[in-house]
Amino acid sequence: MKNSRSISRRRFLKSAAGAAVSAPLFIPGSAMGFGSVPPGDRIAMGFIGLGMQGPGLLRGFLDQPGTQVVAVCDADSRKLARGKAIAERYYSARSLPSGGIEAIRDFRNLLAKPGIDAVVIATPDHWHAVMAVTAMRSGKDVYCEKPLSLTIAEARAMANEARRTGRIFQTGSQQRSAQKFRHACELVRNGYIGEVRQVAVCIRTGFPPFPSFCNLPAAPVPDTINWDMWLGPAPWRPYHPDLPYPIEREGYPMWRNYYDYSGGGMTDWGAHHFDIAQWGLGMDHSGPVEIIPPDGGDIRHLTYRYTGGIEMTADFESNRVRFTGTEGWVEVNREYLKTFPENLVQRRIGPGEIRLYRSDDHQLDFLRSIRDRNRPVCDVETGCRSVTVCHLGNIAMRLGRPLKWDPVLERFNGDEEANRMTARAMRSPWRI
Repeated sequence: MKNSRSISRRRFLKSAAGAAVSAPLFIPGSAMGFGSVPPGDRIAMGFIGLGMQGPGLLRGFLDQPGTQVVAVCDADSRKLARGKAIAERYYSARSLPSGGIEAIRDFRNLLAKPGIDAVVIATPDHWHAVMAVTAMRSGKDVYCEKPLSLTIAEARAMANEARRTGRIFQTGSQQRSAQKFRHACELVRNGYIGEVRQVAVCIRTGFPPFPSFCNLPAAPVPDTINWDMWLGPAPWRPYHPDLPYPIEREGYPMWRNYYDYSGGGMTDWGAHHFDIAQWGLGMDHSGPVEIIPPDGGDIRHLTYRYTGGIEMTADFESNRVRFTGTEGWVEVNREYLKTFPENLVQRRIGPGEIRLYRSDDHQLDFLRSIRDRNRPVCDVETGCRSVTVCHLGNIAMRLGRPLKWDPVLERFNGDEEANRMTARAMRSPWRI
């Protein structure tokens, strides 16, 4: 069932990329299931990366109306089989036809399939750019987990490719689809705490704040994993089970600790909370101009400075974002929204005031964007700018000196050593 303004998904894909179209009527999946949506209007999806985060995303998209999972991919055969089984059990339990879900070991084979409309990427960070850029060049829309990239250059390449190809790209920074964070940023943007003077980003995490180089000892490679494929563009090193946890082991694997695969706590939780700081400051297309590491004296925390004198600090003692202005403050995390004055938390944003993009479901927002070709709440440019803040902090900490940053040119001023650290070579044959 669909209204007169709906279009065939397949016919749309043959039209010019990025053309604006009207969205079809969504029928709640709980009422009629995807079987009520004509096959040509369903969004066919592939999932790449089925370790810790991927299965949750898979279940979430299975529950969205108007979608059909058609392929899953992982370098570990057991995780791949688990992902396929999750989707098959979902459809079987609801007496819905799965249509045959392909289990694919090499992501390139998944992306080459013409019947897939969108892909979800939930691999370690060092794979995001290669997979996302390849997907967009293959005509696929992309939902990519945060942090967006391993480097600043990769983030910019992903954003540029999305604009060149007209693909929809949602960064998985789901706090943008939470009412607490949106309301906190609207209070700040509308001046309810006066002029913003300081932002405290606190990103306590189970991972080291800053990444180190991996010195784990070598271990035998299990028959179930394609280790060369897991490493991909990262430098070669021997296998160790702390990097991709075996399927029996619970918790988040330790690849986040290491420079070759991730950016430590700075990019893990930092990609969430710096993203909210950027949103509240209206910096989704810009960023700081100076980054100062702790100096043992007056500078106690990693510090960022923005044009206009706003100062942002990062510490690892709690988990929250606090905006402080000349007339009060707003503090938010996933459990609460607090303000001073206390009654400010009850303030509703009125007509004529700044109202931020409203999304209450990050995955549904992505699907709506695919259908109407409007950018989602955490568009790739937003993800690029937010992860850049994380990478800038890591670079300043590694070099141990203040850095001047040009957010327009996306280069450090007068520091070529720092500029070289905005990009990294990829192991052959991988490139973007």
